[in-house]
Amino acid sequence: MSLPENEVLDALRDAGAILSGHFQLTSGRHSDTYVQCARVLEDPALTTRLAAAMAEQVAGRGVDVVAAPAVGGVIIGFAVAQALGVRFIFSEREHGVMTFRRGFGVTPGERVLVVEDVVTTGGSVAEVIGLVRAAGAETVAVTSIIDRGGDKAFDVELLPLLQLEVESMEPHECRLCSAEIPIDSPGSRRLA
Repeated sequence: MSLPENEVLDALRDAGAILSGHFQLTSGRHSDTYVQCARVLEDPALTTRLAAAMAEQVAGRGVDVVAAPAVGGVIIGFAVAQALGVRFIFSEREHGVMTFRRGFGVTPGERVLVVEDVVTTGGSVAEVIGLVRAAGAETVAVTSIIDRGGDKAFDVELLPLLQLEVESMEPHECRLCSAEIPIDSPGSRRLA
């Protein structure tokens, strides 16, 4: 069930998931555009369609388990695991460090698909890949709803449903900060 990029983009727009303003991304970079995938994931039928398309991208890769970073990757990661018929786990931060908790983990030799909602630099994804490698398992690919472009912090193939080139800047280079436009930080990493 492939899903053309224009349909993914239309779904994001229809859900009000593409926001304009001044945002601090989870990566710490600033942008005038923020994609709030949670708005798309409110719709179980749409989530299931997106997950089926993501699962189709990795068909034949022998995925044993899907791992996702909390919070953004949890819903779509679960849906992709369901579409693939495999186990699902998620990582979360404990004292600022990404870890598998709640009894989750992978075993040596397992083939892991890492799933995220939006990838900018891929810092959280890189941390999950590190956890997988430390356990002796293999990350076969990374899939996401959106790839915001730019350099990635990981060396595994990324298979996004939508490539959405959106400008992001280091805070010291941010023209929006220079214009004193108030900043919003809607990303999940800053949850208390």
